[in-house]
Amino acid sequence: MNSVQLDRMKNAKGFIAALDQSGGSTPKALSIYGIPNDAYKDEDEMFQLVHEMRARIMKSPAFNKDRILGAILFEKTMDSKVDGEFSSDYLWEKKGILAFLKVDNGLMGIEDGVHLMKPMPKLDELLERAKERHIFGTKMRSVIKEVNPEGIKAIVEQQFEIGKKIAEAGFVPIIEPEVDIHTENKEKAEELLKIELLKQLNNLKTDCMVMLKLTLPEKDNYYEELIKHPNVLRVVALSGGYSRELANEKLEKNNNLIASFSRALSEGLNVNQTEEDFNQMLDESIESIYRASIS
Repeated sequence: MNSVQLDRMKNAKGFIAALDQSGGSTPKALSIYGIPNDAYKDEDEMFQLVHEMRARIMKSPAFNKDRILGAILFEKTMDSKVDGEFSSDYLWEKKGILAFLKVDNGLMGIEDGVHLMKPMPKLDELLERAKERHIFGTKMRSVIKEVNPEGIKAIVEQQFEIGKKIAEAGFVPIIEPEVDIHTENKEKAEELLKIELLKQLNNLKTDCMVMLKLTLPEKDNYYEELIKHPNVLRVVALSGGYSRELANEKLEKNNNLIASFSRALSEGLNVNQTEEDFNQMLDESIESIYRASIS
């Protein structure tokens, strides 16, 4: 583990940009960006277009280490290049931004009120490639839809089982058990989630460091205990479908919780904007999320 990168992630001010839309969410991301479904004929063209969008964001002068600590990449983005360098090397060498890799294969069908992650039979192979690409950490997502103690317990257990394997391979795993913002009695779901997270954290080896990516909570500073846990490098918040304005408003009320926004980060960006307009919009977005993250 790179000690300089580890110290930056633990102590520097800023937030994590999520640029990891996968196959299922890419068409929607492109549509919001102004590229309709009929603009590409197959998956290869779709992924090329979304890489161009991500590269445009990464190359923007607004996208730099002054306000951004890390960026989460999709596998195809990791294997693609920006100005002749692999994305992760470009981010670190040119921008001073750490690279994370989305490693999950999507979600299983709902069971016990939750979506567990699909099996990851090629995880070892993916981690080997991630090491070659100088990736700092990983991210994997599951989703809680209902207040179901057994389902929530299963989600956290699965996340930590895989997370420990990732940590042993030399990466910092971001554990993301998202609580759907439309969950009935969301506050109760967060209560059960925190109990299970603390159980797992308290059983980690002292040198095993993880990060948590959680939905903005109903109670302000509800995750303070997790943020202060000795095995937690950082706790970041997902926007979860909230508008950028509302997500920032909620984030400001949670001390030491920082953003890891995807849709809220790219809100307002459009393929047809001039570079000046694009950079200005991205700068305003980054500034507002940064301010909310350091409040």
